[in-house]
Amino acid sequence: MKPTDFSKYLTDYLTRYLPHERGASANTICSYRDTFIAYLTYMESNGIKAEKLSMVDITKTCTVSFLDWLEKERKCSVSTRNLRLAAIHSFFKYVQYQNPDNIYEYQKIMSIGNKKAPKPAMNYLTVEGIRLLLQQPDITKARGRRNLALLSFMYDTGARVSEIINISPQCVRLNKPYTIIITGKGNKARVVPVLEEQLTILRTYMTENGLLLPENMQHPLFSNCWGEKLTRAGILNILGTYVKMARTADPTLIPENISCHSLRHSRAMHLLQAGVNLVYIRDILGHENIQTTEIYARADSKLKREAIEKAYSKVAPDTKIKPVWQGNGKLMDFLKSF
Repeated sequence: MKPTDFSKYLTDYLTRYLPHERGASANTICSYRDTFIAYLTYMESNGIKAEKLSMVDITKTCTVSFLDWLEKERKCSVSTRNLRLAAIHSFFKYVQYQNPDNIYEYQKIMSIGNKKAPKPAMNYLTVEGIRLLLQQPDITKARGRRNLALLSFMYDTGARVSEIINISPQCVRLNKPYTIIITGKGNKARVVPVLEEQLTILRTYMTENGLLLPENMQHPLFSNCWGEKLTRAGILNILGTYVKMARTADPTLIPENISCHSLRHSRAMHLLQAGVNLVYIRDILGHENIQTTEIYARADSKLKREAIEKAYSKVAPDTKIKPVWQGNGKLMDFLKSF
């Protein structure tokens, strides 16, 4: 079977352009690949198989229909829809230089805009909630000790799940100053400082599992029973188990819909409430710019209330009206005479 032009461009885009010319991370390449797997699935449901798909089949109308299909059929969120659109935009920016004959149609596809998504309230735990959550693992068992180290590490560093998965023991500095090197989006590394008290749990776990030995320095810091990296689903399952236990113990401290990212939000909020500058919080979380970090300042109602109370000046008139007779001396004397 003769290869199509779409298969040629997509293969070159994923295997050469993204990793070698753009230096995209493995996570980015996987995300973009998943986008086109979904696109191929959609096209096949409309009668065009992957081996028959060519560039002329992919139009603006078809792409918009694909995005609608993601939301309606796949039940994807608006943010996921926009993420898939970003991958499609990137692909056609590349293709327009490889095949300028059809550049007008490609640019129409690139003109598709992001869809506005509702911004839900930020879910995070209080310090007491974090403390309750970390009390749930059974530390009499090896798996419980691993899970305690994992959850504590997620909170202390504010790292993303994808970052946690790829951390190895060589990234942890166990001598002063205690730091952890985290590689985030776009393969950008950042150094996150941690306190000795916070590192105690991690050091104990690493010692128990031989992760301080030179031959294990590149081993996954957190692994499953087969010694492989924990998956995103695996970490979410671990967290979900202990969230459920903590909610049973005290539902007032553990809100619903707590996710792995909620621990990251919790760490950022607690740093902010402790008076840490937003610039430092940005660097710890690995945000590209300070505007992203400002969402925590906007979300913290406690800090807003305290700021308003400090700035408050009484300007409203006294609305407590005294009865007329209280200011009338003659009337008061008359009433007392009874």
